[in-house]
Amino acid sequence: MPHTSPHAPGPELLGTQLRHLLDLLDSDVAAVYADLGLTGFRPRFTPVVRVLAAAGPSSIRDLARATGVTHSAASQTVAQMAKADLVTLGPGQDGRQRIVRLTAKAESLLPALDAEWAATTAAATEFEAELSFPLSRLVGEALEALRRRPMRQRIAEAAPHLIAHSPQEGGAVPEGEAEALP
Repeated sequence: MPHTSPHAPGPELLGTQLRHLLDLLDSDVAAVYADLGLTGFRPRFTPVVRVLAAAGPSSIRDLARATGVTHSAASQTVAQMAKADLVTLGPGQDGRQRIVRLTAKAESLLPALDAEWAATTAAATEFEAELSFPLSRLVGEALEALRRRPMRQRIAEAAPHLIAHSPQEGGAVPEGEAEALP
């Protein structure tokens, strides 16, 4: 078995490295929010605020689709935003549907969030220019590959004896599964 240097981890530490990368990115964006006086505002809130500002009141399902996350992740984010008085939730036409609306507090943050979004986009573009391949493109390709064939299925195929009932070929990614890499 080849020895992997601790300085050059391979695919066995993919999830750990991705979490570390996300932590580095999110903590610095959160620090910018703090610098702007937006204490407690989380990076995951901004895409939701931007979608609601552009499209108006939306269902959680529509927010999930527009921000590229699972319905569960969008629902959790919206719940945190409601606790922070950034959004309100109301019934939709369908009794199962909940409609999310920005509060006046969130609307008052839009100028600062728009400036931060533009600056963060410029910084991300410059960051990607330093890489041998655009990270945003690679992440998109990775998500699509996991939609086609989830990680659990890949593990089951690599070691069928580990999982009693391996997932069916071409099955959909269960909510949250593509986000939970080792």
